[in-house]
Amino acid sequence: MAEKRDYYEVLGVEKSASLDEIKKAYRKLAIKYHPDRNPGDKAAEEKFKEATEAYEVLSDDKKRPLYDQYGFAGVDGAAGGAQYSHAFHDFSDLFGGMGGGFGDIFENIFGGGFSSSQRSSDGHAQGATLRYDLEISFKAAVFGTKAEIRFTHNEVCETCHGTGGAVGSSRKTCPSCQGTGQIRRSSGFFAMQQTCPTCRGTGTIIDKPCSVCHGSGVQEKNKMMTLTIPAGVDNGKRIDIPHQGDAGQNGGPAGDLIVVIHVAEDRFFERSGQDLYCAVPITMAQASLGAEITIPLLDDKRVSVKVPAGTSNGKLLRIKGEGVPYTGTSRRGDLYVKIVVQVPSRLSAQQKALLEQYLALENPTTSPALIPLESLSR
Repeated sequence: MAEKRDYYEVLGVEKSASLDEIKKAYRKLAIKYHPDRNPGDKAAEEKFKEATEAYEVLSDDKKRPLYDQYGFAGVDGAAGGAQYSHAFHDFSDLFGGMGGGFGDIFENIFGGGFSSSQRSSDGHAQGATLRYDLEISFKAAVFGTKAEIRFTHNEVCETCHGTGGAVGSSRKTCPSCQGTGQIRRSSGFFAMQQTCPTCRGTGTIIDKPCSVCHGSGVQEKNKMMTLTIPAGVDNGKRIDIPHQGDAGQNGGPAGDLIVVIHVAEDRFFERSGQDLYCAVPITMAQASLGAEITIPLLDDKRVSVKVPAGTSNGKLLRIKGEGVPYTGTSRRGDLYVKIVVQVPSRLSAQQKALLEQYLALENPTTSPALIPLESLSR
């Protein structure tokens, strides 16, 4: 058995490559080696599988760090188990970002199968899956919220009930494809089969199209719905809502609505996994002598924190259970408070006199010794 190649080598990218660079590299290889473009070519099929396996790992935020640290052992069993991975089945997402309708280009070249609207042999096409980008506040992401969303999608035409035909109309065999729903085009040595553009793969046409939907069987409608955002949701989270995408054609099922969450930044708090971080200023005296301070939490509650005597600038104090909830559980991460020791830029005469007295008691040397750098990170 041949030795597996490094995933970055397979895609031809550097280890520092961004997700967009990885996608572009995979697109290029997928186009070149796709089995539909290389029928019967086992070598091309293996290269397609190899590229797809590499993309599946390197495009995954969880798998890629494991691969970078441990190599194939870190993702053993996470890729390559199936003939084709989700990366192959998700071409609408992979190629959707390219201009010119790349999914449509694939459909025209290879006879369909790559758009988000899937068509069965009897012409019943599934409706397109739609995307909705929702921005919520940092606090709403941590504690959950309800959001009202408005979007436009295609619904079954109320006039023709999805048939696409006017009253008294009938369907006839498509003259372009003779009822097969597919047409073949030859160019030199190549013969390509594609969905018939006249009947859109149904094999039939309507002699009297519906005056409202013009034969499509669907109408564009505005819709409003309330969405429950669970506590602990993170930036980039996708929420799938079944059957709320575009209605299918010729009685086909509706697509889904995918809501992508975008979390706004907060002025005072940051998030890392399920932990929260904030910064609190204290005086030199409080840092030296110790103090008990009260800080506001993200949910507007307040909590007392004990600052130990001798606390240095940048020290992190941990408050258990005041972080981000684990979705679907009662558990929460922790809150880490970074102590910022403030040095006053202006002193009163009395403050200056007292500090001079303290300085004299310290008796500092005018030639301090260097401190090892490693001690500063402790």
